[in-house]
Amino acid sequence: MGSDSSNGTASTKPLKFLIYGRTGWIGGLLGKLCQSQGIDFTYGSGRLENRPSLEADIAAVNPSHVFNAAGVTGRPNVDWCESHKVETIRTNVVGTLTLADVCREKGLVLINYATGCIFEYDSSHPLGSGIGFKEEDTPNFIGSYYSKTKAMVEDLLKNYENVCTLRVRMPISCDLANPRNFITKITRYDKVVNIPNSMTILDELLPISIEMAKRNLTGIYNFTNPGVVSHNEILEMYRDYIDPKFTWKNFTLEEQAKVIVAPRSNNELDTVKLKQEFPELLPIKGVPHQVCLQTKSEDCCCLMLPKGSNH
Repeated sequence: MGSDSSNGTASTKPLKFLIYGRTGWIGGLLGKLCQSQGIDFTYGSGRLENRPSLEADIAAVNPSHVFNAAGVTGRPNVDWCESHKVETIRTNVVGTLTLADVCREKGLVLINYATGCIFEYDSSHPLGSGIGFKEEDTPNFIGSYYSKTKAMVEDLLKNYENVCTLRVRMPISCDLANPRNFITKITRYDKVVNIPNSMTILDELLPISIEMAKRNLTGIYNFTNPGVVSHNEILEMYRDYIDPKFTWKNFTLEEQAKVIVAPRSNNELDTVKLKQEFPELLPIKGVPHQVCLQTKSEDCCCLMLPKGSNH
């Protein structure tokens, strides 16, 4: 197992994935992907912070790889973490570290779905400059407790040579019924800010994460599509292709601060490292457009619009 893509070696052991996060959005999608690809998989039943339960899962399943899609993001949003700090630490820090440590002890690669919401635009990475934060950059955003715990655990995980940390941001998919979908989320807001951000198109990147496991890649990866897209650009495409009557209002960061508990991260992540490993990776510009178009196709297997929709 290596610390970067140059040291990744393809697995010879038959694939069998142990996945944590069954009830979560990414964990559920990951299971469906495994089914469609004919990959044997089992959802873990142990709690991340309970080491004996993790060891029991691994002993029972004998996996080739472990995936961690579990974690606390808060309901309905990350503001929840501000008043539930111990619960956030228990899962996002203690639980993730425990799983990484058990996997290392068992000689297993852990694919860990993390977050890229640990950076914010600054003088070295100005908004609109096209200069993105790289994998080796030190996080500069701890405005929310959620982001603070994620930055903390990422730093500690650097010491585990068996872990592949994937920095996911503002995930999007063609499942517009899911409230976690960034497109769906912002269509339900009374007002939105309009800031270009790096985002993760799950329809494309989740299959890539499975391929990363097959190659035994480890280390940190900015797990977003290249480039940035703004809130308004997303909503314009939603209006044009999904709901012609849809309207929205913008407000400033200062106005937003008055209605949220914790500040939000806005940034661009550099994707050169991921693009070198996967040259077919599509840019963010145009990909949400394709997702919106996809949802108008009646034969789209992942179309799950709410009942009563005319699309």
